[in-house]
Amino acid sequence: MQIEQILKKVEKGELTAREALAQLAGEKEANLGFARVDVERPRRRGMPEVIYAEGKTADQVIQIVRALRAAKQAVLCTRSSPELFDAVSRVYPEARYHDAARLITMGDEPDSKKIGLVAVVCAGTSDIPVAEEAAISAEWAGARVERIYDVGVAGLHRVVNHLDTLRSARAVVVVAGMEGALPSVVGGLIDRPIVAVPTSVGYGTHMKGVAALLAMLNTCVPGISVVNIDNGFGAGITAALINRLGEPGA
Repeated sequence: MQIEQILKKVEKGELTAREALAQLAGEKEANLGFARVDVERPRRRGMPEVIYAEGKTADQVIQIVRALRAAKQAVLCTRSSPELFDAVSRVYPEARYHDAARLITMGDEPDSKKIGLVAVVCAGTSDIPVAEEAAISAEWAGARVERIYDVGVAGLHRVVNHLDTLRSARAVVVVAGMEGALPSVVGGLIDRPIVAVPTSVGYGTHMKGVAALLAMLNTCVPGISVVNIDNGFGAGITAALINRLGEPGA
């Protein structure tokens, strides 16, 4: 529970000052031996710790999930395999698997109220897995998301057809592989902050995404920030945090 929520409950008389103090002084971590789960993160960052699944065993992931759920926190598990989901879902049937994005989510209701607007754009169909990781991560973090896919620079009319949506978003994630030109094109058309994501999609000299990464870092368009290759999660969370700033009282 975030500090603001606790203080609002005190204000309404739903919590005494002593009860609020007890909640604020609660455990800051769940020490599992192999992992120290940061259960205080929602108070500092407004969202729980996220599980990066690669390199972890199914048992380790399940134990981390258990610690997060015991703290009444939502779960986002990135880079998850179908086999890992099978193991997790046997313990937590409410878990959901997002195949393209390789994400497991839990405790965030898909029909819950989302705020603002984040647009997630990708250049080609091959970029959709990374774009979906960004979109679902942003939704998990509370943002309303519009997806605009397969609008790469080989057909500029396609992205121009979506300018109304792009200009109404609070933040825009642009995902592209190959030469990585799409963020610069979008950045020249709108006045929104852009989070660019290079993908490892392309032929030999693409160098597994390095060419797109360098193109995005060298853009002449101001207002574009760049995350690491294939890091849809990082882009989605960044866009969701920007999106929150547009809320009244933020």
